Amino acid sequence: MKKIITLAVTLTVTALAMAQHPIPVDPAVRVGHLENGLTYYIRHNEEPKGQANFYIAQKVGSILEEENQRGLAHFLEHMCFNGTEHFPGDRIVKYCESIGVKFGENLNAYTSLDETVYNIDNVPIVTTPSAIDSCLWILHDWADGLLLTDEEIDKERGVIHEEWRSRNSADMRLYEKILPVIYPGNRYGERFPIGLMEVVDNFPYKALRDYYEKWYRPDQQGIIVVGDINVNEVEAKIKDIFGTIATPVNPAERYYVQVEDNAEPIICLESDKEQPIATTYIFLKHDGFPTEAKSDMNYYVYQYANTAINLMINQRLEDMLQSPEPPFLKAMIGDDDFFISKTKKAFTGVVISSETGLKKAVTTLYREMLRALRGGFTASEYERAKAEILAEVESAYKQRDKKKNAEYCSEYVRHFIDNEPATSEEFDLQITQQLTAALPVEAINQILVASVKEGNLVLASMLPEKEGIVYPSAEEMKEALASVAAENIEAYAEEVSNEPLISELPASGKIVKSKPSKFGYTMYKLSNGATVYVKVTDNNPEEILMSAKSQGGLSLYAQSPINNKVSELMSIGGLGNFNKTALTKALAGKKVSINPYIRHTSEGISASSTPKDFETMLQLNYLYFTALRSDKEAFASWKTREATAIANRNTQPMAAFKDSLNNTIYDHPERVQPITMADLESLDYEEALRIARERFANAADFTFTFTGAIDEATMLPLIEQYIGSLPAGGKKEKANTKVINFNKGQRETVFDRSMETPMVTNFFFDNAKIKYNLKNSIAMDMAMNALGTVLLEEIREKEGGTYGIQAMGEMSGFPTKLAYYQLFYQCDPERYEYLNQRVREIVAEFAANGPRAEDLAKAKEFAAKKYQENLHENKYWASCFEDWLNTGVDACTNYEKVLESVDSKTVKKVFNAIYTKNNHSEVIMRGVKAE
Repeated sequence: MKKIITLAVTLTVTALAMAQHPIPVDPAVRVGHLENGLTYYIRHNEEPKGQANFYIAQKVGSILEEENQRGLAHFLEHMCFNGTEHFPGDRIVKYCESIGVKFGENLNAYTSLDETVYNIDNVPIVTTPSAIDSCLWILHDWADGLLLTDEEIDKERGVIHEEWRSRNSADMRLYEKILPVIYPGNRYGERFPIGLMEVVDNFPYKALRDYYEKWYRPDQQGIIVVGDINVNEVEAKIKDIFGTIATPVNPAERYYVQVEDNAEPIICLESDKEQPIATTYIFLKHDGFPTEAKSDMNYYVYQYANTAINLMINQRLEDMLQSPEPPFLKAMIGDDDFFISKTKKAFTGVVISSETGLKKAVTTLYREMLRALRGGFTASEYERAKAEILAEVESAYKQRDKKKNAEYCSEYVRHFIDNEPATSEEFDLQITQQLTAALPVEAINQILVASVKEGNLVLASMLPEKEGIVYPSAEEMKEALASVAAENIEAYAEEVSNEPLISELPASGKIVKSKPSKFGYTMYKLSNGATVYVKVTDNNPEEILMSAKSQGGLSLYAQSPINNKVSELMSIGGLGNFNKTALTKALAGKKVSINPYIRHTSEGISASSTPKDFETMLQLNYLYFTALRSDKEAFASWKTREATAIANRNTQPMAAFKDSLNNTIYDHPERVQPITMADLESLDYEEALRIARERFANAADFTFTFTGAIDEATMLPLIEQYIGSLPAGGKKEKANTKVINFNKGQRETVFDRSMETPMVTNFFFDNAKIKYNLKNSIAMDMAMNALGTVLLEEIREKEGGTYGIQAMGEMSGFPTKLAYYQLFYQCDPERYEYLNQRVREIVAEFAANGPRAEDLAKAKEFAAKKYQENLHENKYWASCFEDWLNTGVDACTNYEKVLESVDSKTVKKVFNAIYTKNNHSEVIMRGVKAE
């Protein structure tokens, strides 16, 4: 591979010169190695300020398990939170949460086939300096200090069994059927991390301890610390703490399982009754860069080319979706790992289709893969791809001082495990600028051909199992693919337009009034009546957030199936003179996102851009207000795709649960129910556009808010141009809040649902009207955090009854004053009645006594830390300001002071204001074995 790519880049002298050099690691990160083999990465970074992240990455995963060990790698990950040398029992979780590091959000881990990674994120090391030592000792204990007691192992068996139950979806069952076929005789086909439940339930204690001793060792471990730290001090601590771990003596070989080539195509089609839609993978397997070769500039050139190829080929697929009868519902192509294996690459196509259109979808996608391989890409496609790549790299460079700790940690995990480049933003910008200038499209095409060959073909389809549906056989699919390969496939051609988004600028409005407003915003009144608020921040030099919002929404219309689809339909046809495909191409290289919406009680636009693309964002906003485009072919395409989704929706158990939930908790559930096939057939596209145009007809009824890296001198004239010129007229509107509310009183819905893997889904919901203010809102957050802690301890840890249980709540002051909380978990059908009774008892005890002191303290620590993080986020200020505009409540200025004043009595009072109203609903879906 390396030699092939080197030949490809000889097309330019500049690229060849670069290819002769190694890729430098960012000099701002200190990389070192201890005598026992452990590797460490340390970097000073102040985003978020006063915090640090601590990771341990292990080159160990489920691929290393023997048959009688299947599931031990993942089980061991769980046990890292169940008692270590310096943190016995549950003290890792308790300690971390005592300093504001929340389990599941900041404290977590994952296990895959070839790696296991643990993280402790957003540790407040300035307010708690001792946390640096404590977190390093936690990493040390994960590396070499697990207790693995009999009692804790037995407690965790039930938790993992419930994790298996909750995750044993149609996808998981189909993977278990497909993997042994596409990896014949290979461990990748038999080592999914969750393992076998007969192993999880019954392995002897010694088996887990032996696995730990064999594979968790310093020569396979990398420590990563990034944050507001002194690098020299942390390095000394790492050497002191981790240097005591013994050097492995005669360690077992850390082998990597290789994936064999296949001379004949491998075709595998499997089905499941709960699979909602046909998903097919097409792989053209090939060798990748050897891990050690990834430090060579050849690899950087290859990665650049691969990024360009992915952008270009997926734009072709997106274009195909706009045809009246699209050949698939969704598709993508890219060069990546061969499914779940890191030792083989594959040029991969993924296509989602209706079950009746399987063969057409698969052959169409395969044809596009071959079209790219044989005919390459055009100069115009490459120009857009270069613009996209450069825009991304330039933006990253400008944001380099605002890069988060977690982003650096992820880079260093990949560098340690896979030897992926860990370069600086300065280097990336410099080299990318050279590559875009030096490498022509011919070089990109040659790199693709050099790395991917036709053949080594694997096809895997995951299909809905339905009565009356007959799929092609494996042999028929093989013949269909061979027929495509035998075609004379024409090279891709396209027409390109350079037309501007707005051909003639509208007559500019004027700012007629301005005054200071809350939180550092300035209010500007425009001559057309529109109100604009602007806040200049230095939070992110590449981010400007825009919100345009008006009250009314769908509440002002009689209920109709069309209502819930207006937001989708207003965007499918494009804008102005551009259909959706042309619009996407016109925006190539622009860092702008814009999303119009029409909800139950409001309509608006949510958008973001860089300062460079601010005008483009305003132009798109202008077009959504003035030039929605009707496109009958795009509607026909959307309708075809929607019909398939509707037809397959009922195969999913959770769809039935969601329908029952809506019918139970809402007083007008028809407004939140999905459309039926009959609704789709009668849906009037032009009526949807009429409603959308009507909702955006009066800019004077909208409030526009801009937050971020704004230069008012250059941007206010653009606001006058594109917002001040919007059509305005008519009265201000208010939402009809009576059309959708939560039900009152007590309601219960219990129903059975056929499932391949039976489980019970439990949902508890309470609501009430409560005065909205900052103290009540904080108390509500504290209640959910503290209650969630107790439920997790009792239902997951002590009972082993579920993998996870959620306690979530919200308090709103607009458009109605309302608060609710909900509890959600899944469990074994044999235990749900007992567990539900336990949940009710825990909630009743919480209502009677309020939160435990330690739980409230942990919740307040987390909230205080989160607040400090939020102060540096544009979206937080935009949210606070909108809340203040709507309710008059300042949720930001005195947050810490009010948080400190919230005590157990306050939390208990707010919780009981909901709990004692008896507006309680329970929705229970009991899974029964499918016949």
